[in-house]
Amino acid sequence: MTWLLDLTPDEWNAVRLSIKVATVAMLASLPPGIAIALLLARGQFWGKTLLNGVVHLPLILPPVVTGYLLLLTFGKRGPAGAFLAEHFGIVFSFRWTGAALACGVMGFPLMVRAIRLSIEAVDRKMEAAAGTLGANPLWVFATITLPLILPGLIAGAILAFAKAMGEFGATITFVSNIPNETQTLPSAIYTFTQVPGGDEGALRLTLISVVISMAALVASEVLARRVGRRMDIE
Repeated sequence: MTWLLDLTPDEWNAVRLSIKVATVAMLASLPPGIAIALLLARGQFWGKTLLNGVVHLPLILPPVVTGYLLLLTFGKRGPAGAFLAEHFGIVFSFRWTGAALACGVMGFPLMVRAIRLSIEAVDRKMEAAAGTLGANPLWVFATITLPLILPGLIAGAILAFAKAMGEFGATITFVSNIPNETQTLPSAIYTFTQVPGGDEGALRLTLISVVISMAALVASEVLARRVGRRMDIE
């Protein structure tokens, strides 16, 4: 069974790249995720249902469609991609940054939903009380709302991370399957299944993917419970 732990350099690169892509996707999604969740939970405006639909669209669309839309938008000839490349030197297509973008988009609905549910569960009377004492809305959010939604925020972030670790369709459509650049765990597993004698490599990476994703989910549950207990004590 030692062959299960005997990863080749290319396999280690796929593992490291997957963790890097998933981490960047999760961290980059947090600020807009909190903002959109707050808007959907508290906002009253025309088009709210439409915005909610757009946010959750990646869960419904085939991942390949999402990846193709990203390619049309953020590819070198796409409107956003051409603008970013020309003015800021930022290139997404066929780069690991594009893989992070695709993973972030696919995990974004899970993050927003978890944070939104936490915001909706907050007692508005506590926020109102802080407001009557002269605190501005930003300070109320930072000192009252944010600590109360922390369990949901942690859960949403780690769910997005786990989703990013397993993302395949959107990523391979948008940034292809380039070793050491865009070849994440799912892409490497797919590559192994297409070549003779690749079963061992596919099984090794599959087990690693399962372990990392399960560890992320367990960590999410443990952290959320600890934060919840600490808040109850306080």
